[in-house]
Amino acid sequence: MTPPSSRAETFKYGLWPAARGVALGTLKEGRAVRGHLAEESAGAESAAQREVLSSSRARSGRRVRGWKWTIMFEIKKICCIGAGYVGGPTCSVIAQMCPEIRVTVVDVNESRINAWNSPTLPIYEPGLKEVVESCRGKNLFFSTDIDDAIKEADLVFISVNTPTKTYGMGKGRAADLKYIEACARRIVQNSHGYKIVTEKSTVPVRAAESIRRIFDANTKPSLNLQVLSNPEFLAEGTAIKDLKNPDRVLIGGDETPEGQRAVQALCAVYERWVPKEKILTTNTWSSELSKLAANAFLAQRISSINSISALCEATGADVEEVATAIGMDQRIGNKFLKASVGFGGSCFQKDVLNLVYLCEALNLPEVARYWQQVIDMNDYQRRRFASRIIDSLFNTVTDKKIAILGFAFKKDTGDTRESSSIYISKYLMDEGAHLHIYDPKVPREQIVVDLSHPGVSADDQVSRLVTISKDPYEACDGAHAVVICTEWDMFKELDYERIHKKMLKPAFIFDGRRVLDGLHNELQTIGFQIETIGKKVSSKRIPYAPSGEIPKFSLQDPPNKKPKV
Repeated sequence: MTPPSSRAETFKYGLWPAARGVALGTLKEGRAVRGHLAEESAGAESAAQREVLSSSRARSGRRVRGWKWTIMFEIKKICCIGAGYVGGPTCSVIAQMCPEIRVTVVDVNESRINAWNSPTLPIYEPGLKEVVESCRGKNLFFSTDIDDAIKEADLVFISVNTPTKTYGMGKGRAADLKYIEACARRIVQNSHGYKIVTEKSTVPVRAAESIRRIFDANTKPSLNLQVLSNPEFLAEGTAIKDLKNPDRVLIGGDETPEGQRAVQALCAVYERWVPKEKILTTNTWSSELSKLAANAFLAQRISSINSISALCEATGADVEEVATAIGMDQRIGNKFLKASVGFGGSCFQKDVLNLVYLCEALNLPEVARYWQQVIDMNDYQRRRFASRIIDSLFNTVTDKKIAILGFAFKKDTGDTRESSSIYISKYLMDEGAHLHIYDPKVPREQIVVDLSHPGVSADDQVSRLVTISKDPYEACDGAHAVVICTEWDMFKELDYERIHKKMLKPAFIFDGRRVLDGLHNELQTIGFQIETIGKKVSSKRIPYAPSGEIPKFSLQDPPNKKPKV
């Protein structure tokens, strides 16, 4: 076998020679892939006949007789199925950082795709609009033509919803993989040749095996589909920053030459902007479990500090001071030690419940009970906060106006999934309170849909008790209490003297996110009575202990009616 006669021929066949005994790194041109070396052998007629050596052998620096070759697969076209909070931002950043790669994001929801192609994006994320506008129409496209995008792609990301099952086996805990399965069947139906299929969605361990079984059962001549796990660790509100400067990129694949070839091809995409030392490769199952475990650990930290906040309120300690003290211990650290009304979002509760179900299925009941307590503590924190509001308002909120400031599950996003605001609103509506809700990024229709969920309230109750306000001052006008459920920065800048004048007295502020910590003295001087998480603010207030128990409820309860807007 003779070497390629030119650089162009080298790129054409996906090969690049290396000096004897030196493992290849990623090259700027040709995208040579580390650790995949082929030995020249007499009579070898094609690349398919050359042995692909393991990456461990390459990293060890063992010499290979004759020419060393890197067998690479260059990803030039990417398709992402799912244009949601993960798929849209992730692929937008990939398109911006890799202008030579054509990225197509597809979805069955035509209105969502139309929004991605418009000046008003379907999701709010700081910096996202600028990224999309810099690439859209150049190498970034949004489409509903799923089949064509799959056919053209070298790499297909699966980034669809994996909700918790609402009925049947595993109800309320197990992940529903119907959308993952539908994607797998559509991919194998529309694929030919070599293609890499990558899980982006958070999935239970061994979900990739289910995808592989569907592929194997529907295989056809010349079809070669490799399955990878590449979970996303972005946080909503800082997604663009997280994607451009990630703590790590995790890629899991089969421990076979073909599997590792696919892993390195995806590594080559990320290496265009992510330092190599931040790219971690594992087997598929470790990658899938790592995502579940990461979210479970973060949720655990929040529930841990929230449990301490209850103790602080009962003793007169300040949970912020306690968090600072323990966070200075380098073994603990200060991240995710912010006490609040409870965590929300699409991932934490769903993934912890998924982990609980996995443990139960594997006959690990003690482990399952341990992680279930993370969810139970979060539920308790929400119910405890709602009880505190009711108790402070003389044990009745019936027909009282209460302003709810913030409906998203956290600031800098319009996402309301599993938001604590939904739970607090439900508890107060059950007591007959009239809610006036304001959020700067959540549209009215979304708030109504969330509160009309079968597990929350009836449609007529929402129309009778809920008003969506256009600004925070309108929401607070004539209110008995202000309840802060989302830590939007704008709530620190409000004119609270103006708000106090318009409220009924005594005027209460319930700060569920501790965004007003630096204003407590000023607010008390104005005349507010302040209640917050994990702290005794008023010297006149006795340590808090709830007088009643609010019943639990879950948004995972099976629907018994179709919500309407």
